[in-house]
Amino acid sequence: MSVAGAPPILPKHPALRSALVFLVHVFTASGTVFSLLALVAAIEKHWAEMFGWLAVALFVDGIDGMLARKLRAAETWPRFSGETLDLVVDYLGYVLVPALAIATGAIVPPAFELVAAAAILISSAIYFADRQMKTENWYFRGFPAVWNLIAFYLFLLRPEPRLALAIVAAFVALTFLPVLFIHPLRVKQLRPLNIALTAIWCALAILTLWFDFSPPAYVTAVLCIIGVYFLLAGLLRPRHAH
Repeated sequence: MSVAGAPPILPKHPALRSALVFLVHVFTASGTVFSLLALVAAIEKHWAEMFGWLAVALFVDGIDGMLARKLRAAETWPRFSGETLDLVVDYLGYVLVPALAIATGAIVPPAFELVAAAAILISSAIYFADRQMKTENWYFRGFPAVWNLIAFYLFLLRPEPRLALAIVAAFVALTFLPVLFIHPLRVKQLRPLNIALTAIWCALAILTLWFDFSPPAYVTAVLCIIGVYFLLAGLLRPRHAH
């Protein structure tokens, strides 16, 4: 995720521009390393550490697109697809690692752990292949497979396992339903509010990890309120958002 509308940065020397674009691609690809570190932490059941590495990967994902657009990466080095690279990296951090955490973190009933993980992996893979996953106004069509966020709330709230399984099933279904979700940084409608809430959410999420998922009650409450807002914000969209 990244902020749109920034003017391009175009170094005059073609070789310099090509080198900078390549470094942006390397920066994007570094998200795979942070996802690997998160995966190792998940295997060791160090959940706060896992989400910490996923947060670093999310930070990379939050600014690499802006850098690529400023440098007009697609024009400068058309051989490499930044969009494809971004999808590969996102699948690891947004889907694979959270699916493993949900399957091994005593979140859903033991008999359904692999089933839940498989449903997450398959539905997300299909979603990532959808050429129409976004509207022209940067809304996502269907749940955008941000399972890192769903997993975060499941670990924070620790609902009863059958309820957690129902939540996973609901979001798998939402992946394919004609429901819009906002991109908090790129949708123009209420963008200042969305950016402010995103910043607050990030700060409170870091605090939650610091407390190893046992933060003060007000932190959990605010995180839930912001989560519900973003979950429902697509319903507030203008009609032409489709």
